[in-house]
Amino acid sequence: MRPVAAADYFLRNRWLKWFALNVVGIIPIDRKPKDRGGDILAPVIAALDQDSILILFPEGTRGEPEAMGKLKNGISHLVSERPEVPVIPVFFYGLGKCLPKGEFVVVPFFVDVFVGKPLYWDGSRQTFMGKLTNEFQALKNRASPSSL
Repeated sequence: MRPVAAADYFLRNRWLKWFALNVVGIIPIDRKPKDRGGDILAPVIAALDQDSILILFPEGTRGEPEAMGKLKNGISHLVSERPEVPVIPVFFYGLGKCLPKGEFVVVPFFVDVFVGKPLYWDGSRQTFMGKLTNEFQALKNRASPSSL
Protein backbone atom coordinates (compact mmCIF):
# COMPACT_ATOMS: atom_id res chain seq x y z
CA MET A 1 0.00 0.00 0.00
CA ARG A 2 1.54 3.29 -1.12
CA PRO A 3 0.31 6.87 -0.83
CA VAL A 4 0.58 9.17 -3.82
CA ALA A 5 1.93 12.48 -2.55
CA ALA A 6 3.13 15.88 -3.73
CA ALA A 7 6.84 15.90 -4.53
CA ASP A 8 7.13 19.65 -3.88
CA TYR A 9 6.02 19.08 -0.26
CA PHE A 10 7.47 15.68 0.66
CA LEU A 11 10.80 16.03 -1.14
CA ARG A 12 11.53 19.59 -0.01
CA ASN A 13 14.38 18.70 2.36
CA ARG A 14 16.76 15.79 2.77
CA TRP A 15 15.31 14.35 5.99
CA LEU A 16 11.67 14.53 4.90
CA LYS A 17 12.57 13.12 1.48
CA TRP A 18 14.35 10.13 3.03
CA PHE A 19 11.46 9.49 5.46
CA ALA A 20 8.76 9.87 2.79
CA LEU A 21 10.48 7.60 0.27
CA ASN A 22 12.06 4.98 2.56
CA VAL A 23 9.68 4.71 5.51
CA VAL A 24 6.29 5.80 4.18
CA GLY A 25 6.97 4.64 0.61
CA ILE A 26 5.24 7.50 -1.19
CA ILE A 27 4.94 7.76 -4.93
CA PRO A 28 5.95 11.39 -5.49
CA ILE A 29 3.98 13.38 -8.06
CA ASP A 30 5.22 16.63 -9.54
CA ARG A 31 2.13 18.85 -9.39
CA LYS A 32 3.74 21.51 -11.59
CA PRO A 33 6.02 19.69 -14.02
CA LYS A 34 8.62 21.69 -15.94
CA ASP A 35 8.27 19.29 -18.88
CA ARG A 36 4.63 19.67 -19.93
CA GLY A 37 5.02 16.81 -22.40
CA GLY A 38 5.76 14.20 -19.72
CA ASP A 39 3.12 12.02 -18.11
CA ILE A 40 2.98 12.93 -14.42
CA LEU A 41 0.88 9.83 -13.74
CA ALA A 42 3.48 7.41 -15.18
CA PRO A 43 4.89 6.38 -11.76
CA VAL A 44 1.36 5.85 -10.43
CA ILE A 45 0.37 3.70 -13.41
CA ALA A 46 3.61 1.72 -13.01
CA ALA A 47 2.72 1.07 -9.35
CA LEU A 48 -0.76 -0.14 -10.37
CA ASP A 49 0.85 -2.42 -12.94
CA GLN A 50 2.90 -3.92 -10.08
CA ASP A 51 -0.35 -4.61 -8.16
CA SER A 52 0.24 -1.88 -5.56
CA ILE A 53 -2.71 -0.58 -3.61
CA LEU A 54 -2.61 3.20 -3.85
CA ILE A 55 -3.86 5.87 -1.50
CA LEU A 56 -4.93 8.98 -3.42
CA PHE A 57 -6.29 12.24 -2.12
CA PRO A 58 -8.62 13.34 -4.92
CA GLU A 59 -8.91 16.90 -3.60
CA GLY A 60 -5.22 17.35 -4.36
CA THR A 61 -4.46 18.93 -0.99
CA ARG A 62 -5.63 19.02 2.58
CA GLY A 63 -8.11 21.81 3.10
CA GLU A 64 -10.12 22.99 6.05
CA PRO A 65 -10.70 20.36 8.76
CA GLU A 66 -13.83 18.27 8.21
CA ALA A 67 -14.74 20.18 5.01
CA MET A 68 -14.56 18.55 1.59
CA GLY A 69 -13.06 20.50 -1.26
CA LYS A 70 -13.72 20.06 -4.95
CA LEU A 71 -12.28 16.86 -6.36
CA LYS A 72 -9.53 17.17 -8.97
CA ASN A 73 -9.83 15.31 -12.28
CA GLY A 74 -6.48 13.51 -11.95
CA ILE A 75 -8.11 10.38 -10.58
CA SER A 76 -10.33 10.13 -13.66
CA HIS A 77 -7.27 10.38 -15.91
CA LEU A 78 -5.64 7.59 -13.93
CA VAL A 79 -8.64 5.25 -13.92
CA SER A 80 -9.23 5.84 -17.63
CA GLU A 81 -5.76 4.34 -18.20
CA ARG A 82 -6.53 1.32 -16.00
CA PRO A 83 -10.34 0.82 -16.20
CA GLU A 84 -10.18 -2.60 -14.53
CA VAL A 85 -8.86 -1.06 -11.28
CA PRO A 86 -11.57 -0.25 -8.73
CA VAL A 87 -11.64 3.10 -6.97
CA ILE A 88 -12.84 2.71 -3.40
CA PRO A 89 -13.83 6.01 -1.76
CA VAL A 90 -12.82 6.34 1.88
CA PHE A 91 -13.92 9.28 4.02
CA PHE A 92 -12.18 10.14 7.29
CA TYR A 93 -14.03 12.11 9.95
CA GLY A 94 -11.91 13.64 12.69
CA LEU A 95 -8.60 13.66 10.82
CA GLY A 96 -8.48 17.47 10.99
CA LYS A 97 -8.16 17.26 14.78
CA CYS A 98 -5.98 14.16 14.88
CA LEU A 99 -3.45 15.31 12.29
CA PRO A 100 -3.84 19.05 11.67
CA LYS A 101 -2.50 20.41 8.38
CA GLY A 102 1.17 21.31 8.64
CA GLU A 103 1.75 19.29 11.83
CA PHE A 104 3.94 16.22 12.20
CA VAL A 105 2.70 15.04 15.58
CA VAL A 106 -0.49 13.02 15.74
CA VAL A 107 -2.92 14.27 18.41
CA PRO A 108 -4.84 11.46 20.16
CA PHE A 109 -8.37 11.95 18.83
CA PHE A 110 -10.70 9.35 17.39
CA VAL A 111 -10.95 9.17 13.63
CA ASP A 112 -13.98 7.52 12.07
CA VAL A 113 -13.51 5.82 8.70
CA PHE A 114 -16.34 5.34 6.20
CA VAL A 115 -15.73 3.08 3.20
CA GLY A 116 -17.82 3.38 0.05
CA LYS A 117 -18.62 0.97 -2.71
CA PRO A 118 -16.06 0.31 -5.47
CA LEU A 119 -16.41 2.46 -8.57
CA TYR A 120 -15.14 1.56 -12.02
CA TRP A 121 -14.36 3.60 -15.11
CA ASP A 122 -17.45 4.04 -17.26
CA GLY A 123 -15.91 5.79 -20.26
CA SER A 124 -16.72 9.39 -19.27
CA ARG A 125 -14.62 11.62 -17.03
CA GLN A 126 -17.61 13.80 -16.22
CA THR A 127 -19.83 10.84 -15.30
CA PHE A 128 -17.11 9.13 -13.29
CA MET A 129 -16.27 12.31 -11.35
CA GLY A 130 -19.97 12.86 -10.68
CA LYS A 131 -20.34 9.34 -9.27
CA LEU A 132 -17.19 9.75 -7.16
CA THR A 133 -18.35 13.12 -5.83
CA ASN A 134 -21.78 11.69 -4.98
CA GLU A 135 -20.24 8.71 -3.19
CA PHE A 136 -17.99 10.97 -1.10
CA GLN A 137 -20.98 13.18 -0.26
CA ALA A 138 -22.96 10.11 0.86
CA LEU A 139 -20.05 9.01 3.06
CA LYS A 140 -19.72 12.52 4.49
CA ASN A 141 -23.45 12.56 5.26
CA ARG A 142 -23.03 9.27 7.16
CA ALA A 143 -20.20 10.87 9.12
CA SER A 144 -22.19 13.91 10.24
CA PRO A 145 -21.70 14.67 13.96
CA SER A 146 -25.35 13.83 14.70
CA SER A 147 -24.81 10.25 13.47
CA LEU A 148 -21.64 9.62 15.51
